[in-house]
Amino acid sequence: MTSVQDSLIFGNIYSHPPAAKIWSDTTRTQYFLDLEGALARVQGRLGVIPEDAANAISEACTSLAFIDWDELRLQTELVGFPVLPLVKQLAKHVSEKHAGLGEWVHWGAMSQDITDTAIILQLRDTLRIVEELLTAIRGGLAQLCAKYKTTPMAARSNLSPTIPMTAGFKFARLLATFNRHETRLEELRKRLLVLQLGGASGNLTALAFNGGPEIGYRCQEALAKELDLQIPDIAWHAERDRIADFGFFMTSLTSTCAKFAQDVALEMQSEVAEMSEPFTKHRGGSSAMPHRRNPITASAILATATSVRHMGGALSESMLSTHEHDSGPCEVEWIALPHISALGCACLRHTRELVEGIKIDPTTMLRNLNANGGAYASETIMMALAPKMGRQRAHDLMYDVCHEAMQKGTSLFDVLSTKPESSIIPQEDLKTLCDPSTYLGMSESMVDAVLSHMETNVSKV
Repeated sequence: MTSVQDSLIFGNIYSHPPAAKIWSDTTRTQYFLDLEGALARVQGRLGVIPEDAANAISEACTSLAFIDWDELRLQTELVGFPVLPLVKQLAKHVSEKHAGLGEWVHWGAMSQDITDTAIILQLRDTLRIVEELLTAIRGGLAQLCAKYKTTPMAARSNLSPTIPMTAGFKFARLLATFNRHETRLEELRKRLLVLQLGGASGNLTALAFNGGPEIGYRCQEALAKELDLQIPDIAWHAERDRIADFGFFMTSLTSTCAKFAQDVALEMQSEVAEMSEPFTKHRGGSSAMPHRRNPITASAILATATSVRHMGGALSESMLSTHEHDSGPCEVEWIALPHISALGCACLRHTRELVEGIKIDPTTMLRNLNANGGAYASETIMMALAPKMGRQRAHDLMYDVCHEAMQKGTSLFDVLSTKPESSIIPQEDLKTLCDPSTYLGMSESMVDAVLSHMETNVSKV
């Protein structure tokens, strides 16, 4: 094993094979050939290179069969990047079949053009997988929101219960976050999916020798259309913000997955036991403790998200290219992007599985909410008393009442009923106020708002 991506044991846990395949040597090399073939076809139509050369090059680029992989590896180690050695093999192969026509391969381009545009195509395919997984996560969360919209549970701050909310409200906050990520994804595509074709220094100089000063722009336009990419306003080979932007997006997206996973893992603790991962016999088992059921899906999400955050930061380094090109910073992308893509999609896949299979225990949620004698209703009682006796006095009273109830192991209502100040509220009203499940605020309507917003956006697509 050289990485989790090619591990027989860990490959399906800490990688996502469809995403990893996009960044394999064979797929990357085919992207290079696809670009060389598309460039040749465009230049043949525009008269930049002979049409018979364009046809020969385009045909040769449809297969990897001619490639000497050992030679490509050795020459890449010598040169430092794979495009030049690949171009040499391609040119030789074309000329062997069509005498001399291989000399028109890679006309007016530089290796960085092919490398960068191939990366953009790889990222486009990766984002299709991301979108598919993100859509499934959002759909699953929408179902949870609707199902548990009215299910009361305790909100928690600093790991301690605070006041009541509904389980649907908790899921709706998560859904709203993933909805924002969906918007970020669309915005990212607009910035990211842009052609790079400029030749050395990026100003299209070489293409002008065989077609005039405007032919470079026409090549850009035609090639962008061929590849279904946007036309660049200017060369961006030395400005790597587009690539770093992908890292920022994946970092933010997987961090949201990790926050969800962390919450579920905490909810799975036996002393809480309000939520749990999907159950399969022996899933999350322990070799030493037969009773254990470990949150292995949450652990996988947390591990992959952590790795993406670190790799995402590495992409920021690629932005430090000097002048019009630099060796070093850009090569970080070759290391980081495959890992971010495979790890990030694995994180999303685990999140989808957790969302779709999560187990909710409303009975335990209600029991936990009523623990401590209903002390979690202290805020609502304080706010009911405040208009009649002042907020600070009401706060101090409820502080003492909660403390006394917990010390005596009795209910909030029993202690509060003995206090003279409680007489300003009718007993029946006081009893209702002491029931935490009646103090849910606008939880339900907020769930409806998130679901409505999501439905509205879907209908616009």
